[in-house]
Amino acid sequence: MNKILKKIGKFLKFLYNILDKNLITPISRAIYYLNKKLKSNTSHIEKLLNRPNILIYVSLAFAVIVFFLVDSRVINLVETEAEVLTNQPVNVLYNKEAYVVEGLVDTVDIILTGRKSDLYLAKQLGDHEVLLDLTDYAASNEPYKVKLTYNQTIDSLSYKIDPSTVTVTIKNKVSSLSSLSYDLLNENKLNNKLSVGDVSLSKSEVVVKGSQDSLDKIATVKALVDLNNSDLNDSGTYDIDNVLLVAYDVNGKMMSNIDIVPSTVTATLTLNTYSTSVPISVRTKGNLITGKAISSISINGSSTYSVSVYGEQSVIDTIKNVPVSIDINGLGAVDSKTYNVTLPKPSGVRYMSDSNAKIVVSFGDEKQRTIENVPISSPKNLASGLTANAKTESDQFVNVVVKGVQSVIDSLTADDIVAYVDLSGYTSGEHEVAVQIENNDPRIEYVVTKNITIVIK
Repeated sequence: MNKILKKIGKFLKFLYNILDKNLITPISRAIYYLNKKLKSNTSHIEKLLNRPNILIYVSLAFAVIVFFLVDSRVINLVETEAEVLTNQPVNVLYNKEAYVVEGLVDTVDIILTGRKSDLYLAKQLGDHEVLLDLTDYAASNEPYKVKLTYNQTIDSLSYKIDPSTVTVTIKNKVSSLSSLSYDLLNENKLNNKLSVGDVSLSKSEVVVKGSQDSLDKIATVKALVDLNNSDLNDSGTYDIDNVLLVAYDVNGKMMSNIDIVPSTVTATLTLNTYSTSVPISVRTKGNLITGKAISSISINGSSTYSVSVYGEQSVIDTIKNVPVSIDINGLGAVDSKTYNVTLPKPSGVRYMSDSNAKIVVSFGDEKQRTIENVPISSPKNLASGLTANAKTESDQFVNVVVKGVQSVIDSLTADDIVAYVDLSGYTSGEHEVAVQIENNDPRIEYVVTKNITIVIK
């Protein structure tokens, strides 16, 4: 009650200020002006008006008179206006334990029409409660069209709700058990040197509640573990409380009409640091000018430069090197070429100790020599259920011509060369197959002119 009286007092003060400024003060000035013009010998009016309290009493009397005139609508201060109250929340009444309601609206717009003074008072006093009362409705397969109501505080105003009605379907609420899994959010916000090793949840099953139609659409219920947390800054085990649970349908869309009990769980996760050191593997594109070969390759001043890579252990264990390509086409006329390259991050790697490298490639005169009796290793890509063998003893070895600068090719032996045959697409029978060489050294070119005969059974 005191709150309402204070707001009424505030409104009256607002009205008094308007009347005093626009009515009382101009009248007072007019009286002084007329008195001065008439130059009356009598000073009774002047003496009366010069008394400090008289103007206050006159102003108050005029204010009270005008207030009653306005209140009785003899005087209308302003024309009729409209005020739109947008996004007003809708309070829905129904048995939330027994029913699920589909088709609800969260907010509506209220259009108020009336005098400006009434609109002002309504905005000051009104709670603008919009109610959707479903307490007398039961579950049904047929939808209901229900009218929204507004708790109007000023009777002199007219109002309209948009929308004024909603069509809802009321269904019985049922429940069932659902297994719980998890998703990791904001992995990119985690320290690049850290990786998630293990995640366990305080609950393996939860209760899901909703209409039978909705429960049938649930594909999975997941705990959303957010890794954007300043506490997760080092390896170790952490407990994350109040992890939100959500349900998804078969299309991966989050379902909003499902209640999950409990609504949150605690997640315990282990953060690890997995890393290994791998070499940078330089691969070349194009061809040098005739008669030239690569004599040496240095990376950041070293011939065997390595970087540390971080990530999941299962990923890191498969990474043998970090490949980088350089274009050597048409080079060799000068002694060397310097490249400033950006090192590509292998798939699955979260962090590398270096992201850039300076590669210096030196050139020299090309020489060649033949290395005899290079053994051919086990064939690759042989179909399951088949065996392959060389037809003759001579088909177990091959001669390889190596090209490069003299100092490089002189150091090679047959044991340094990996020769193999690729049997992709071959079936049982006798086949003549080309011999290939694994070449991980861009300083050397390998040439094999002989094919071998393989018998597949």
